[in-house]
Amino acid sequence: MPTGNNYKNFIMNSTYISLIAQTIGVQTWQVEHTLQLLSDGATIPFISRYRKEMTGALDEVQIAEVKHLATRYDELDARKNTILKSIEEQGKLTDELKAKIDACLALPALEDLYLPYRLKRRTRAFLAKEKGLEPLAMMILQQQTDDWDAVARKFFNEAVTSVADALAGARDIVAEYINEDTQVRDALRRLFRNDAVLYAKVIKAKETEGGNFKNYFDYKENIRHIPSHRFLAVLRGNHEGILSIKLVPDETSAIAIMEKILVRTATGSAQLKCAITDAYKRLLCPSLENEILYEQKERADAEAVNVFAENLRQLLLSPPLGQKRVLAIDPGYRTGCKVVCLDALGNLVHNETIYPHPPQNERVAAMKKIVALVGAYKIEAIAVGNGTAGRETEHFIQRIAFPHKVLVFAVSEDGASVYSASPVAREEFPKYDVTVRGAVSIGRRLMDPLAELVKIDPKSIGVGQYQHDVDQTKLKERLDTVVESCVNKVGVNLNTASKHLLTYVSGLGPQLAQHIVDYRTEHGNFRSREQLKQVKRLGEKAFEQCAGFLRIPDADYPLDNSAVHPERYALVERMAHDLHKSVADLLADGETRKQIILENYVDDNVGLPTLTDIMEELAKPGRDPRILAKVLEFSPDIFTIDDLQPGMVLPGIVTNITNFGAFVDVGVKQDGLVHISQLSDRYVANPYEVVKLHQHVKVKVLEVDAARRRISLSMKGDG
Repeated sequence: MPTGNNYKNFIMNSTYISLIAQTIGVQTWQVEHTLQLLSDGATIPFISRYRKEMTGALDEVQIAEVKHLATRYDELDARKNTILKSIEEQGKLTDELKAKIDACLALPALEDLYLPYRLKRRTRAFLAKEKGLEPLAMMILQQQTDDWDAVARKFFNEAVTSVADALAGARDIVAEYINEDTQVRDALRRLFRNDAVLYAKVIKAKETEGGNFKNYFDYKENIRHIPSHRFLAVLRGNHEGILSIKLVPDETSAIAIMEKILVRTATGSAQLKCAITDAYKRLLCPSLENEILYEQKERADAEAVNVFAENLRQLLLSPPLGQKRVLAIDPGYRTGCKVVCLDALGNLVHNETIYPHPPQNERVAAMKKIVALVGAYKIEAIAVGNGTAGRETEHFIQRIAFPHKVLVFAVSEDGASVYSASPVAREEFPKYDVTVRGAVSIGRRLMDPLAELVKIDPKSIGVGQYQHDVDQTKLKERLDTVVESCVNKVGVNLNTASKHLLTYVSGLGPQLAQHIVDYRTEHGNFRSREQLKQVKRLGEKAFEQCAGFLRIPDADYPLDNSAVHPERYALVERMAHDLHKSVADLLADGETRKQIILENYVDDNVGLPTLTDIMEELAKPGRDPRILAKVLEFSPDIFTIDDLQPGMVLPGIVTNITNFGAFVDVGVKQDGLVHISQLSDRYVANPYEVVKLHQHVKVKVLEVDAARRRISLSMKGDG
C-alpha cells in the first residue's frame, strides 16, 4: 500500500481515484478517505467497523478492493518510472512519447509502448540492420515499388550477395517493426481475448500416467468461455507433462486484421504481406499467446482464491460447541485410537490409547475406559476425527450407554497432522508426541474452530479448488485477510486467547501478541482494556486498532466486554446520564434503550451508522455471531464406498464448495460431488446461493465409481 510521499503522489492522481471508484461503484471521496486511513496504518476490520462515517460505510470487501486496486496502480506508476528512465538514458524520450506513457492505464499498453526501446538480443532483424538493409525494409513498409528484384540489387555488399538474401533480411526488419506496432498488437490482443481457442492434447505415451486428465486428452474451448477450474486443470496437466497446450485464434482472421492496418496499396505489397505472415507466426502469435495465457491465469487465480477465501471464511465461522468438557479421539486401526480429555478451556488434562478395532479388537476394555473417562472428567461431548477408522470409531462410541447425556460429533481432521508436527504444536505441547497433539486439535476445533484453525496454514485445511496451482503470494495475502476478518468479526477473549489467535487481532501481530501473553502470565488476567496500554510496545495506535475487538467477560467496566470502542465510552455514558441511568442499566434494560433518540447524538465525528452499531451492541454485548454446533448422524448402515447404491438418500455435511458444485461427506471416507446442476431444482449460477460449508443436507446417490473413488450426488428435491 502506498505510504508517506508515495501515498501523497498517488492521491494527487485523480484519474486513478476515479477509476477505482468506478470499478467498485462508489464515490471518489470514499476512495480518498479509505486510502488515507490505510496510509495512516488502519486495518481493514477497524475501518469497516469503526470508521463508517469516513468511508460512507464501505464494507470489508470494498475496502480490500480499494487497497488492491491502489496497489496495482502504484505498481503501474513504478513501472512507468522505470520505463521513462530507461528511454531517457537512451536519449530517445520525446514529449509525445512521455505523454503517451503517462496516459497509460493498463500494463499491456504500457509494455507495447516500451517494446521498441527494450534492449534486444542479436535478433534476425538486428543482424539484417548490420548488413545495411534497413532502408530496403522501409521501402517494403511503404510499398514503394513492384520491382523488388531491381531494388534489392542496390543493397548488395560483402554480406548480401543475392536478391533472396536482401529481401529476406529486409522482411526480418519489417517483421520486427510490425511486432512493435502498438495498433497491430492492440488489434490482435482483442482478437486473442475474444476468439482464441485453448487446445489440449495428451502427450504420446502419457495416456495411462495421466488418467486424471482424461477429460482433456483431446480438448478445445474458447478462452472467453472456459471456467477457471477447467483452465487450471489444463495448466496442471501441462505442467505435469501430460498435456500439450496452445492458445490461438483463427490464423486467417489474424493476418487479415494485420493487412487491413498495414497494407495501403493493391500493388507493391507482396513483400509486406510475406513479412506480415512471418511477424504473426514467429513473433506476435507466441508473444500474445503467452500474454493472454498469463491474463487468463491471473483471472483463474483470482476466482480460485475467491472460492478458497469464501470456503475458509465459512470454515472459520463454523458453529462452535463452546466451553464444554470434551473427550477427543484421533482414530486408528493398528496403532489404536488416541484419546485426550480437555477441560472447558481446552487444556489437556489426560491422554491414553484404546484399541477397539482390528487387529487388537479390545472393544470391551476400550468401552470401559471411555465410560470411566467420561465419568471422571465430567465429559459433555465427544469429538471423533473423521479420518481413518473415523466412522467405525464414531459407531463404537454411539453404542456406549453413558450415565449422562454426551453429544458425539464427527470432526474434520484436515490439517490436524500438519498442526501436530508444527512448531506451534511443539511450543504448546513440548512433552507430547504428534498423536496427542493431533487429538487435542480435533477436540479444540469442536469447541472453537476459529481459535484452533488459525494455528494451521489455511492451504492445509482442505477447502477450496486448485489452491496449490495459483499464485501463492496472492493466495497467502488474501487468506491472511480472511483470517483477520473472521477473528475480528467474532472478537477475542483477551484473557484466554492464544498467542496465535491474538496475532490476527487488528493492530497486533506476532510480537505484540506475545507481549500480551507475557503480561498476562506475569500480572494475571486483564481487568480492563485500559490495562493494554501497560503492555510492552503497545502504543496508542495499536490500542486504537485492537481495543474494540478484544473482550473481557468479567471486566470491571461492562463495555469492556462489548464491541463498543473505548473512544465511544463517553458517548454511551452521556446516553445513560441523559436518561438518569447507568451504563449497566442500558445493557440490562431494553425498554430503557428504546428511550434513546439517536439523532440527538449525531455530531461531526459520529453519525447514525456508528450509533446504530452501538445500540445493537448494547442489546447483545460481546455476542458471538456464530450459531452453536449441531450433531449430524450419518446413516448407520453406510461405512465405505462399497456400501453405496444409486438411489440411496443419505444425510451428509458439506465439506467444500467450488465453482462447479459442492462436496458432501456421507460417512464413507470419500466425499461425493453434487454438481452445480444437481444443487437445486432451479438454475444455480453460484453454489453459494444454495449451500454453506458444514451445512447438513440430504443427498441422493446418482452414481458410484469405486475404482476411481468418485461419487455423484444430487440435492434436487432435497435429495
